[in-house]
Amino acid sequence: MADLFSPAWMARFVDEWNKDPELSDALAQIGFNSVIAYGYPEEEKPRAFLVVQNGKATASGVYTDQPLNWDIRAQHPQWLKWIEKSPGMTGLGMAFTTGKIKFKVGDYASMLKDPRMAGPFVKSFSAMSKI
Repeated sequence: MADLFSPAWMARFVDEWNKDPELSDALAQIGFNSVIAYGYPEEEKPRAFLVVQNGKATASGVYTDQPLNWDIRAQHPQWLKWIEKSPGMTGLGMAFTTGKIKFKVGDYASMLKDPRMAGPFVKSFSAMSKI
């Protein structure tokens, strides 16, 4: 496996994202467009970004100050744990409540209230676990 959030890892994430209809097709149905960043809470900037246009991942790479809709952070061991076994909605809710996942940009609470977004968010971790 390539290093977490490296350009090679993110390219594989794009592929896995687009292969999963419960992720990409579900987000296409609601016209979801976002730039999502991933990284570690102790770092000033995220490590990597993913561009999603109409539900499909269209670009990814090293974060270089792109404007973000979402900036998701967790400690490296926590990311690895989720990649080993993708969390469900309850697991992610507990991670948010206990501070194991942080959103520097984006409104986690409103996303969870919209099942059209919450389900695909959980599925994004399943895509990560296939890399």
